[in-house]
Amino acid sequence: MKSLSIHGIDAETEKAIGERAKSEGKSVNKIVKELIGKALGLGEKPPDNRALFEDLCGVWSVADEQEFQASIADLETTDERDWK
Repeated sequence: MKSLSIHGIDAETEKAIGERAKSEGKSVNKIVKELIGKALGLGEKPPDNRALFEDLCGVWSVADEQEFQASIADLETTDERDWK
């Protein structure tokens, strides 16, 4: 694997990378590799966080869905008079 040198990183970015490495218990090198990989769309796909928002969006039970589908069933038909 090749090594890269990145020159001219500003103090704010350096601090943020160092803090992130410390908070995640990883090396600065590992954090930088992860950030580059994510920025390029490589590696693992982002986690599916939809479950974290279920309480905000609501989740339908099977019965809820069936009730809804029954209530809109008449919208699935087309009255041919509407096409004339």
